[in-house]
Amino acid sequence: MIVYPAEAPPAGDTASGDVPDQLGRLVADALGGHGLRLDPADSARMRAGAEILERRLAEGAEVYGVTRGFGPLVRHPAAADRAAQGLGLIHHLCAGQGPALSRGASALMVWLRLRSMRQGHSGVSTATWRHLAELHGRGFVPVVPSEGSLSASGDLVPLAHAALAFGGGGEAWQDGRPAPSDAVLAGLGLTPVRWDARSALAFVNGTSASLAVAILEHRELALQARAVTTLTGRIVRRLGCSPQPYAEPLNRVRNQPGQRRAAAWVRAGLGPDPRPHAGRPLQEPYSLRCVPQVAGAVLDQLDAQGRILLAEAGGCTDNPVVVDEQVWHGGNFHAAPVGLVADQLTLCAHQLALLAERQLALLLDPAHNGGRPPMLTPRPGAASGLAGVQIAASSFVAKMRQLGYPATLTPIPTNLGNQDHVPMALNGATAGAETIRLGWLVIGSLALAVQQLDRLDGRPAPEEPLWAELWQCLPPLDTDQPLAGAVREAAGRLRGCLLPPGRVDATPWAGADALVQ
Repeated sequence: MIVYPAEAPPAGDTASGDVPDQLGRLVADALGGHGLRLDPADSARMRAGAEILERRLAEGAEVYGVTRGFGPLVRHPAAADRAAQGLGLIHHLCAGQGPALSRGASALMVWLRLRSMRQGHSGVSTATWRHLAELHGRGFVPVVPSEGSLSASGDLVPLAHAALAFGGGGEAWQDGRPAPSDAVLAGLGLTPVRWDARSALAFVNGTSASLAVAILEHRELALQARAVTTLTGRIVRRLGCSPQPYAEPLNRVRNQPGQRRAAAWVRAGLGPDPRPHAGRPLQEPYSLRCVPQVAGAVLDQLDAQGRILLAEAGGCTDNPVVVDEQVWHGGNFHAAPVGLVADQLTLCAHQLALLAERQLALLLDPAHNGGRPPMLTPRPGAASGLAGVQIAASSFVAKMRQLGYPATLTPIPTNLGNQDHVPMALNGATAGAETIRLGWLVIGSLALAVQQLDRLDGRPAPEEPLWAELWQCLPPLDTDQPLAGAVREAAGRLRGCLLPPGRVDATPWAGADALVQ
């Protein structure tokens, strides 16, 4: 008797360990170049699943996508030639458009798909799985368009583009650029995958595209929460604000674990004996005083949403599925869990960026910055300092708000009414990726202002690694300078310093020049 996992596989076990760490390990496993393997138990489950499927077919059972058509065409018989049926599925779904998903997101998407199929519920042969795993392990990554998925019968369109690339059509990544897949395969000495109806449907019928982007977004938001609290600690220290809002006793009684963690991160930047400067108000504006509450709420959301992502990463999102020696038809492909998470992550990104933008406004205002010059320029009027940086940061936050409308509120019934309730999870995830990218630019803008405080105060270049890195981003502002590149560089250096050592780097957004590291 084949024993299937009773619950989600190990990476889906959220009972122990820190959720961001678990997701980080998942990304490291997926993108660290180690590849996926079948152990004897995996092979036995996969063989059993494929055999059960073939046995049911031999008994005359109807199986979606194998003996019957796809979607609303399930009322009609499938092509007798399973290879033709599989290629037809892939070809008709290759209708995606728009910019490509990042290489990291595409590679993680494929890894998640293989990991799900390895459970044995998909009825896919071990030979097909091993072929796909070999290509993935050798660094073959499909170019996948980001637009065109309903995420309802899985992320059909982006995964079909990936399937096309594995079969030698479409495009794959080569030296950071899209290239014809057949040429990339030939250059690696690899042969294309030959799809049949069941393996093609199992590959395209999962939530892996939206899930991959959401997982990478989750990691970025954890980094952004750390970045905002780190910058807050520096600001409070330089302005001489009261340290009371970040004290352990005050934050402990709120009974929110994320708040206590965020407060501790702020305290780490306050120095050994923080005391308020004379003339500072008893209570600062909320964008300084309430950082533990806001960033902490984001951390608690990340914990909750991360558990959902981990569970999804450990599940089977196919249709049909082979379980308990039966073939079951249902809707495990529906990405509602991922869609709701993606929307929530976008809201969290706005909370952090708004904190950073409001803190930037305080630093540029003599009414709040301890009497320093407006716009932190040493020559007000003759120069404008960080005025342009603030204008751009305000625009970034406004754009984030445009992108923040929940994608799960935008379903359109389609597919002859078959797909009449769809989650639009990939739309939400890609909007969230752009939102998070913009959030880094707002945070980078604040980082420049923090460094300018030290320059105006005549402080020497800092020795601490993080602040020494950021010091290099900002040129002296005795005269006005173009600062677009400096903002990107500050964001990239800050992000790079906070990324845990040894972690594989990958972003949910495409474009190597989005942040400069």
